[in-house]
Amino acid sequence: MKHTREEKLLAFGRLLDVLDDLREKCPWDRKQTNESLRPHTIEEAYELCDALMDGDRKEIVKELGDVLEHVVFYSIIGSEKGDFDIADICNREADKLIFRHPHIYGDATADTAEDVSRTWEKVKQGEKDANKTVLSGVPQSLPSLIKAYRIQDKAANVGFDWEEREDVWAKVHEELEELEAELRKCDSEKSLEELGDFLFSLVNAARLYHLNPDTALEKTNRKFIKRFNYIEEKARERGVTLDEMTLIEMDELWNEAKKG
Repeated sequence: MKHTREEKLLAFGRLLDVLDDLREKCPWDRKQTNESLRPHTIEEAYELCDALMDGDRKEIVKELGDVLEHVVFYSIIGSEKGDFDIADICNREADKLIFRHPHIYGDATADTAEDVSRTWEKVKQGEKDANKTVLSGVPQSLPSLIKAYRIQDKAANVGFDWEEREDVWAKVHEELEELEAELRKCDSEKSLEELGDFLFSLVNAARLYHLNPDTALEKTNRKFIKRFNYIEEKARERGVTLDEMTLIEMDELWNEAKKG
């Protein structure tokens, strides 16, 4: 369903009114602070990620609403402190987007998405409150797999990248050989370090081939859970527990699940 611009503004205004009302009258909402909301915000973000992975339109709308609620809630708290309000947030974001898209709002040119990414990083470095280094803008609390991708992506945007993407495979094989060598030595500390290097090189390969490693791994996680649940369900139907089954029996059920 498409709404007019006026309808969208009215809907956003309605949400602002409801949250202002709740902040004033609801004991739970009155009690909240930035610190108390933070863990809920993280949870809502992950719930949105689940909905996006599932491709469930209704859930996506619901979870986007929950995330938007938190954005507005933080703006209300900021307004109470006299720091900022929702208008400041919207205007700052609009200003940033205009500044970082000189190919749309200025004289620069960018014909591809890659051109835009490179321009984005260069422009960011020129901002008054820019990060001091290229990689300092990557949040420390990001999950490691996503952080590795973002680190590599940012480095690539300033020219630190493979000339040919096929060249990355030599690095992947090199890191795998180094990992295997340390594992044979039974050096757990070195093995852990080499495992990290190997995973980092795989993420780099995925990036170069425009594959999101976090999405890929999550799809495999879900596939494994579905197939393992099938084994567990069939075991219950047979009146046995998983630890009473042989590996051969579980493998047979696994193969059945793959066909389903």
